[in-house]
This record gives sequence, structure tokens and C-alpha cells, in this order.
Amino acid sequence: MTPTATAPAVSDPTVPAPSSGGKRAFITGITGQDGAYLALLLLSKGYEVHGGIRRNAQPETARLETLGILDQVTLHNLDLCEMTNIFRLVQDVPVDEFYNLAAQSFVGASWDQPIYTSDVNGMGVVRILDVLRTLAPETRFYQASTSEMFGLVQAVPQAESTPFYPRSPYGAAKVFSHYITVNYRESFGMHASCGILFNHESPLRGEEFVTRKITKGLAKIARGGNAPVQLGNLSARRDWGFAGDYVEGMWRMLQQDTPDDYVLATGVTTPIRDFVSFAAEALDMALDWEGEGLDEVATDRRSGRRVVEVNPAFFRPAEVDLLVGDAARARTKLGWRPRVDVRGLAGMMARADYDAVA
Repeated sequence: MTPTATAPAVSDPTVPAPSSGGKRAFITGITGQDGAYLALLLLSKGYEVHGGIRRNAQPETARLETLGILDQVTLHNLDLCEMTNIFRLVQDVPVDEFYNLAAQSFVGASWDQPIYTSDVNGMGVVRILDVLRTLAPETRFYQASTSEMFGLVQAVPQAESTPFYPRSPYGAAKVFSHYITVNYRESFGMHASCGILFNHESPLRGEEFVTRKITKGLAKIARGGNAPVQLGNLSARRDWGFAGDYVEGMWRMLQQDTPDDYVLATGVTTPIRDFVSFAAEALDMALDWEGEGLDEVATDRRSGRRVVEVNPAFFRPAEVDLLVGDAARARTKLGWRPRVDVRGLAGMMARADYDAVA
């Protein structure tokens, strides 16, 4: 069995846009999935790219290495919990655009680390904004908001005007950071925009996230492994897109004359169960689903192997059951559209994990 080739790492822009003109940008969280793809995009547009990383004995630069751009970006030690650290950085590295992608980004961990999550994801944004207001008020600022802010959804689909109802410490902290960004924009005239991004994945996604857990687990089975992938709520629905498409939307927000907030989404919602099936399909598996609730399992009808089981340990304390975004404003004002659908995304990730499994 030989899966077909993977899709390109980053999609082409969907609508022509102005060139950068030799700008300088700073990206917090540059070593994460979004940070790496955004750095690649900005470099392709002629930017000088700087990024913030947490001080570690061994910096995690694997994603930048995978994209072949580690030697093209300048990295700086940065801790969003330390105000003086941010102050010195903004003073020493003046930039045209500042993208805040850093966060405690794993929703499940936010129940175990609510204070740390709130400090980094909430107060960290205030620290950045206040330093920029003081030292560099002309710098354009992007805040990574999230569909998790909608939580217990109050309308379907969710747009920029939909009320927030977060269902995790992560989501609650992101609501604060979203509104404080809006507040600084309106109070001090800063060019500050929020991107309310729905789930966006890629082969660079961390293995603690459900999509990579699925694709890596299935890839191991396709390579001869026999341990089923254990998952939580298979009926939870998400609006999944490709991270390479979504960083293009981030950049477009900061090219606008007037700052604003934008939903980036595909407008298609898919249950986790179907994402599993799409990924399995790309690995030449055909899944049969049987049972309900905690007893639900998936079996590959070609090999007879059980490939998915439900484990109650992976259910969230407060579940977010349905997320689907309305990106009409982004389509109209930014000319942004996603190019990779959920089936293509699942296949891309599954094939990349298959190739990586020894």
C-alpha cells in the first residue's frame, strides 16, 4: 500500500495582494504550527522576520527546520509573563507588524493549568498591547482569537457578532484577550485586529491535538501496528481547515487601512468520527463503525483490525459540541478563501504521518 503524495505545505494566495515593501515583522509563538507557516509566508513576501521563543535548554525549532527556514529568521528569548522582557524586546527590535500567536494552546490542559493559561493567554496580551502603545503605537498588531470563545454556541453558524460562551479556561482567557485588543484599538487608536480562527490543522500540528493523534495513530496501524486509537467524544463537530490557508488571512488583516476582527473558517462542520474516516481512507483503510457511546468502535473491514476505541478519559469536563464559522466578512473585505477542504486536510496529515513512521 502506497499512499498518494502530500499536498503542498502552504497554499497559494487566493486573491492578489500588495507586496510587503521590505517590512519587518515579529511573531510570538514562531516555533508553533501557525508561527512557522506565517514565517514562511512573510519570508516569501520579502519580510525580515523575527520571532519569540521561550528560553529552553533545547529550543523546539523542528517546525522551522521542516519548512527549511530556521536560518532565515531571527529568534529572541521571550516570556509573555514578564513585562520587562517584552519592553526591552519592543524597544530593541522595532517592527511594522506584530503577530501574537503565543499561547498555552492545548484546551484540555487549561483545566489543569487555569492560572498559567490565564496569565499567558490573557494578561500576556495586555502586556504586549501596553508596551506597543507606549513605545510603538504605529505598529500593527494581530491577536490570535479562537472559535473556542463561542463554546456553547448561541447561533449557527458563528460570525463576528455571535455572543461568546466559553467552555474552558482556555476559551475564557481568549475572550479576555480578544476584548482587551478591541479596547486598546478603540481607546488608543491602535491598528489592532483579532482573527477568530476556527480549527486549522496541518502535518505540523502538535501530537497532543486530536487531529494529529488520529492521523499518527492510523499511520502506525497502516504500518503494521495493532494499538487502536483511543478517542473521546466522536460526535463533537468542528470546522476544520488548513493552517497554511489561515496564516494568509492573518497577514491580510494587517494590510487593511482600518483594523477589524474577522472569522476565518471553511463554513463546513464535520464530526470527529468523519475526520477519522477521511484519514483512514487516505491510508487505504475502509472503516466500519459499530456500537454507541462508550461502546463505539471502528474496524478496518479489509484487515479486520480494530482501529478506534472510545476512552472516557478523553472527554472534556465541559464539551463544545458544534462549531462552524461564517467567514463572509473575510471573503468580502480581505478576499480570503480557504483552499483545502477537510477531506484533503485529513488525507494530507495522514499521508505525512505515514511517511514519517519508520
